[in-house]
Amino acid sequence: MKRTELSGLQAVVAVASCNNFRAAAAELGLSASAVSHAVSALEERMGVRLFHRTTRSVALSEAGREFLGRVAPALREIEGAIDATSAMSPRPAGTLRINTSEAAAHQLLALYVPEYLKRYPDMQVDLVTEGRLVDIVADGFDAGVRLADSVPQDMVAALFGPEQGFVVVGAPGYFKGKGRTMPLTPHDLQSHRCIRNRLASGAIWRWEFSKQGEAISLDVAGPVTLDNSQLRLEAALAGVGLVYTNEWSASKHIKAGRLVRVLQDWTPSIGRLSLYYPGHRHVPAGLRAFVELLREVDAKAAKTSA
Repeated sequence: MKRTELSGLQAVVAVASCNNFRAAAAELGLSASAVSHAVSALEERMGVRLFHRTTRSVALSEAGREFLGRVAPALREIEGAIDATSAMSPRPAGTLRINTSEAAAHQLLALYVPEYLKRYPDMQVDLVTEGRLVDIVADGFDAGVRLADSVPQDMVAALFGPEQGFVVVGAPGYFKGKGRTMPLTPHDLQSHRCIRNRLASGAIWRWEFSKQGEAISLDVAGPVTLDNSQLRLEAALAGVGLVYTNEWSASKHIKAGRLVRVLQDWTPSIGRLSLYYPGHRHVPAGLRAFVELLREVDAKAAKTSA
């Protein structure tokens, strides 16, 4: 079998799975035109049409369904052989592309990525931070990282890291301002200067609280609005006002006394982070090694804290 014919078989399986040439191209790491050409070339060689195409949809023909039923298991066997052989390689190589939130990226860089690059010097890590949840397959990522509750149900997920949560904090100097007292309930924030958070969409994020089944969402007021979590934290450290931020980023400043936490009983934990990836395609050796490292580092951290 020629290499071009194998590419055509892979293209057929990907298009049938995604029902879309563009999504299939992203999954295969090719352009949409290359996938379309590979499928067309295979159809021409076989003398049958495998897909019914319109400007809005793609669907398998009867011949295509019959063909896919025989080809897909064979390709899975080939991918299994690739996986087994790749596992024998002592050093994964290539680029690991991960889509993540900014807050999660800080944790990955502090706790996991340096050790990963130390162990696997032939690997590169490409972290892309976004405030929105993206389709990692269509956008060409190997994996994504989000809170476990946000992971799409059709993905393989691996929990990692500590429990996540949010905190409301301010600098000690801020609370020394005239007439300022510690807020005891979220509604007390109406008399405080707050550092507001602009989302990627342009909307202003509402501060969210919960306690014993009661949920509160507030559009707080304040002198400054920022779209970067690190900048918001720096503004709080400078005494500009109170900030609602992720607990992990603020924890070292709280321990050092540079920030004071308030409303602690109104900001419970929200779960753990999860690295996720599609389970229907070949898992690269670099991604498999990263998942194993996450588990190993977390296991060591658990033993240390026990």
